[in-house]
Amino acid sequence: MATLQSLIGLINKIQRACTVLGDHGGEGMSLWEALPSVAVVGGQSSGKSSVLESVVGRDFLPRGSGIVTRRPLVLQLHKTEGGVDYAEFLHAPKKRFTDFAAVRREIQDETDRITGKTKHISNIPIQLSIYSPNVVNLTLIDLPGLTKVAVEGQADSIVEDIENMVRSYVEKPNCIILAISPANQDIATSDAIKLAREVDPTGERTFGVLTKLDLMDKGTNALDVWIQHTISVLEGRSYRLQHPWVGIVNRSQADINKNVDMIAARRKEREYFESSPDYGHLASKMGSEYLAKLLSQHLEVVIRQRIPSIIALINKTIDEINAELDRIGRPIGGDSGAQLYTILEMCRAFERVFKEHLDGGRPGGDRIYGVFDHQLPAALKKLPFDRHLSTRNVQKVVSEADGYQPHLIAPEQGYRRLIDGSISFFKGPAEASVDAVHFVLKELVRKSIAETEELKRFPTLQSDIAAAANEALERFREEGRKTVLRLVDMESSYLTVDFFRKLHLEPEKIPNPQGPNAPNGPNAPNQDRYSDNHFRKIGSNVSAYIGMVCDTLKNSIPKAVVYCQVLSAKRSLLNNFYAQVGRKEKERLGAMLDEDPQLMERRATLAKRLELYKQARDDIDSVAWK
Repeated sequence: MATLQSLIGLINKIQRACTVLGDHGGEGMSLWEALPSVAVVGGQSSGKSSVLESVVGRDFLPRGSGIVTRRPLVLQLHKTEGGVDYAEFLHAPKKRFTDFAAVRREIQDETDRITGKTKHISNIPIQLSIYSPNVVNLTLIDLPGLTKVAVEGQADSIVEDIENMVRSYVEKPNCIILAISPANQDIATSDAIKLAREVDPTGERTFGVLTKLDLMDKGTNALDVWIQHTISVLEGRSYRLQHPWVGIVNRSQADINKNVDMIAARRKEREYFESSPDYGHLASKMGSEYLAKLLSQHLEVVIRQRIPSIIALINKTIDEINAELDRIGRPIGGDSGAQLYTILEMCRAFERVFKEHLDGGRPGGDRIYGVFDHQLPAALKKLPFDRHLSTRNVQKVVSEADGYQPHLIAPEQGYRRLIDGSISFFKGPAEASVDAVHFVLKELVRKSIAETEELKRFPTLQSDIAAAANEALERFREEGRKTVLRLVDMESSYLTVDFFRKLHLEPEKIPNPQGPNAPNGPNAPNQDRYSDNHFRKIGSNVSAYIGMVCDTLKNSIPKAVVYCQVLSAKRSLLNNFYAQVGRKEKERLGAMLDEDPQLMERRATLAKRLELYKQARDDIDSVAWK
């Protein structure tokens, strides 16, 4: 088991892994945000960079006017037993930097890579690890300096953008705030203290740092008052925090220009406090070395307190990731057997959903009944029997069927022609019923594919199943169409003779004509030999027979459609597809399981995140933190 001293290193390791996955804070609670860290906050020219370099003992940060820090810098310090100081960037893991001037250039170049050579900012952090015997185990996050005005080349929103970025770090409950303020500025106007007060009003998470203690104007009447005010701040009387204030003496610009060694600068800082008549009584709790040790010890304590909640978050997230992976589907095996099994399972899942629609477990199948109960009867009612069996048309058809010799008792050929002509009208509604049910079945196929969760990850397989199902429905439609037309033709091919034997079919003739040219005399047309009542009676008889046929077809057409289309779809919608899939080679099977690239990317991201959280849990378990 590792010791408590490994806690900061453990958090550093988890933090680096989070950054690799792009988990570096933002919306919602993430593992990165659950990890305790120290955020360094200060206004421009507050001495923030000098404090960080003093803590590290190296010159490594870019310098200049305006906004120098334009991306968060996650600075992880690792104490070594000896050897050469070196640095490593997470974005260049195989490169070790021993020249810290090169570290400065790399920070600048990596910043420009994201923001361009502009003065814009980015919330994507740079992760830097420094290994040295002259540091303590500590993690610091250097944030862009707070500013009050935008300068040339900056967007008008830069002031608000920087504050929002800094606030997004310091408002998190696991963030320790290192608020840096220059001593030659009234603490009441400090940007860092103002922001810290807003997000941490009790001061429980805030450490205050006063810089530039040696730069206050000497020889002025206000010097003594100002020093007394500074001492009051450092002693926690002017602005009380839960943690002690620490004073820092930065290197002078002359020292920076002369490249004075940071270790020498630390020594010079200690001598300043020890010899100062004003701050001598606080010397043991002043300086960058003391600040680093104070923060390191406090960070370890906070980490130990937060580990139970971190473990709870990790376990909860692992469960959520596993649940989502189960929902979107696990990776498919590469062998043809596994691929074929997966395809068949997807098809069976689709068929289950499709049958549920037909059987009423899901909505949609009831529309088929609507075709038979509403659409077909309505279409039958609209058939033009009144026109076809009008007295004039009956007279015309019967007369034409009689030819040169009028019928004696019943115009059988006329009846047959009238019945055949009437029955032919049923073909339209019969075929329309077939097409309407076909449309419903196609729509149910589309809905079933969309509702089959297992299929959502395989767009190619979705298309293949849809094509196979629609091809089968076309065959079923053709079979249904042939069957219903046969039903109609069968009604024409053999008439129910008993129906007509019960009728009085003897023709009703007009009385003898008066003279050869009378309306019904010897020279009159043949169709005028019978009365209108006779033809009306024929039309009425045919209409009654067609009504009987209509009732028959109204019942038999739905039976034929259900048998040929609905039951066939329910029983054998994908039968041909199964046969074809069984003959496909491995490459063809793999092509059918070509997933949505976004889904594959999502699964890969989840898998990496799951690995991160499991490794973090194992790492925490290996540390004796209780």
